[in-house]
Amino acid sequence: MALLNQLSRYEKEAAMDMRIWQQKMQRKPSLRARVSKKLQTRINSYIPEKVHEVVTAAIRETVKGMMTGAGLINPPPLTGIDLEGREEQARGKIKLYKNTAAAEGAITGAGGILLGLADFPLWLSIKMKMLLEIAAVYGYDVRDTRERLYILGIFQLCFSSQQHRNLVYQKLASWASAPELPEDLNSLDWRTFQQEYRDYIDLAKLLQLVPGIGAVVGAYVNHRLTDHLGETAMNAYRLRYFSGN
Repeated sequence: MALLNQLSRYEKEAAMDMRIWQQKMQRKPSLRARVSKKLQTRINSYIPEKVHEVVTAAIRETVKGMMTGAGLINPPPLTGIDLEGREEQARGKIKLYKNTAAAEGAITGAGGILLGLADFPLWLSIKMKMLLEIAAVYGYDVRDTRERLYILGIFQLCFSSQQHRNLVYQKLASWASAPELPEDLNSLDWRTFQQEYRDYIDLAKLLQLVPGIGAVVGAYVNHRLTDHLGETAMNAYRLRYFSGN
């Protein structure tokens, strides 16, 4: 990291926030978290393999489609602006997408089970599009495979157990010299990706299917977790900014 006295006031504040975030990313899993993870693993073991394959394929294709699609969702990297300016724009993107996600969650939550199930791919697409735009705001070219993989790492930091989060954080913290990266999106461990994601959001999304409260739950959960993802993304890019990569 650059010497503290060489940073602007805003950069110093951002660095302090990032350090607090880093501590959270490296915490040891609590007893409750470990017990919960074991329970989720046991539940997953009872699910037929064919179901795991179908869900993994659905998430893989949805994510890949968003990340390799048309130029409209591959914004050009922002240049010629300081960290404060970048983060002002990043916060604007987060506000836009968390409000969009909340509206989508309310609509699908009010529509019962069928529309509630439609929320899964729709909300996933909203989150991925937001991450692509935040990456570009920080000056990274999202057409680069490594940048897309970094985005997926951010996603896993946000929607994973603490145990898996620790592993992902280590990879992102040493991104410039990371020796073991998948060669492309097809090489990613999509099975782990989808299971960690589903385990993280399953309870909240089940409540969204409950008649009478689905709309409220859908709006609240989508808004809160999309905001959490945006905060995670900002700190992950601060990590690269202050390490010079």
